[in-house]
Amino acid sequence: MTEQRTPPCDPDGLWSSIEDLWTWLDANRRHGGETGLVLRMLKLTEEVGEVAQAVIGATGQNPRKGVTHTWEDVQGELCDVVITALVALRTLTPDAAAVFGRHLAGVRARSLGPAGP
Repeated sequence: MTEQRTPPCDPDGLWSSIEDLWTWLDANRRHGGETGLVLRMLKLTEEVGEVAQAVIGATGQNPRKGVTHTWEDVQGELCDVVITALVALRTLTPDAAAVFGRHLAGVRARSLGPAGP
């Protein structure tokens, strides 16, 4: 799972950044093997929890705390979820960009119908 591949198309540097983050995390991990893999996947749960916390804070749903976050905070937390998910995918395969691209195309076709010309 450590082989590095260059994505076929990376105009905004998304996949290059994901690769850099994955490389850094892999070099600094405290646990390897299956434990490290499971912990990398569980990081997603932590990030999703932070989205929930930000939404509750943005809406003031906790009467003891009131409004503690903004919708911009929610945006940032959602970005963290996406980044964490892409790094987790990269942890499973060096072909993360291709795997994601194929999956996205399938979801798009299933939801919106075949893509036009």
